[in-house]
Amino acid sequence: MNREKSGPVSLTVLIAFAANVLVAAAKTVAALISGSASMTAEAAHSWADTGNQIFLLVAERKAARKRDKTHPMGYGREAYVWSMFAAFGLFTAGAVVSVMHGIQQLITPEPAGDYAIAYVVLAVAFVLEGVSFTQAFRQSRKAARALDRNTLEQVLKSSDPTLRAVFAEDAAALIGLVIAFAGMSLHQLTGSSVPDAVGSILVGILLAAVAFVLIERNRRFLVGQAVTSDIEESMARRLLGHPEIERITYLHLEFVGPRKLYVVAAVDMLGDHPEHDVAVALRRVEHELEDHETVEEAVLTLATADEPSLVFPGV
Repeated sequence: MNREKSGPVSLTVLIAFAANVLVAAAKTVAALISGSASMTAEAAHSWADTGNQIFLLVAERKAARKRDKTHPMGYGREAYVWSMFAAFGLFTAGAVVSVMHGIQQLITPEPAGDYAIAYVVLAVAFVLEGVSFTQAFRQSRKAARALDRNTLEQVLKSSDPTLRAVFAEDAAALIGLVIAFAGMSLHQLTGSSVPDAVGSILVGILLAAVAFVLIERNRRFLVGQAVTSDIEESMARRLLGHPEIERITYLHLEFVGPRKLYVVAAVDMLGDHPEHDVAVALRRVEHELEDHETVEEAVLTLATADEPSLVFPGV
């Protein structure tokens, strides 16, 4: 069955965290020395990203807990809650600060300072953010190949909010660095602080857009995001491939966490066996499904003869 394969997501988050701590500290020093609005925005961006990585690590830890009596579907949705907190943090600590500082720079402009250290920091930051983004990109591409998707489609559709957050934040960081470089360069060349201030505002708008996308994706999974057709077809193929199942009349798949599905299906069994034998066969299929790493719980029931069979184009 094609599935979202689990991978070293925690490693991806840790690499992003380490990179952001180093970059945030360097950007802060450069912002103080240069007085650049764009660099100040980038410093706020990196500190916001650093805090977000903590939320994402908490999300990974809490979502990994096994289900119990109080949470029969497990704790997987914790990942979406804590990733939502991270997205809100990106908006408030990153976007708002950047936009406000840019507007302040437009109202009360500051003269250009020593930008040499700022350019060095931007170059180092670009390398560190590039390393972090490369790790997130590789992990996303690996998962995309397993589902025959392109990488960007996988990032947007994936049930894994931590990997999506790291990918989006690192991509935004690289774009933000380019904007900051342009803003500072124009400030230095023209003597006008307007390009620098506009650069700060653009970084804020970029962060707000990323935060909105992340919040929206987490919201969808929290309220019950429907699975994509390729995942539905894969599960149908697996059910119909079982020697005791003839057809499927109902199939409900719901994500209850990153790469974790709740499966409910009505199936028609081959033959005409006694009730006890049918019940045993259904339980056996349920347990086989639950042995798969992506199925949190499976519930199968018998279909009636008058119910039409579901048709899956790829099966």
